Amino acid sequence: MIKIHDKRTNELIGTINEKQLQFLIDELVEEDSADQDYYISRDQLDQLEKKGGDEILIQTLRDALGDQNDMDIIWTKS
Repeated sequence: MIKIHDKRTNELIGTINEKQLQFLIDELVEEDSADQDYYISRDQLDQLEKKGGDEILIQTLRDALGDQNDMDIIWTKS
């Protein structure tokens, strides 16, 4: 199981599967191969959706944003 958290508050956003994680890894910017955090914004989520991103993943991230325009997320495997 892969957990996604708000990097600032460490609040759990949700859980995702390996395929959803791989999509994020493939589509979002990583500083290096060990990077486990990502910056997301409303515009990025729109682009991920257009690229065929999993509906549940996109909605989970939209819900996490709430009324914010952007945020940093971090993932961990358990």
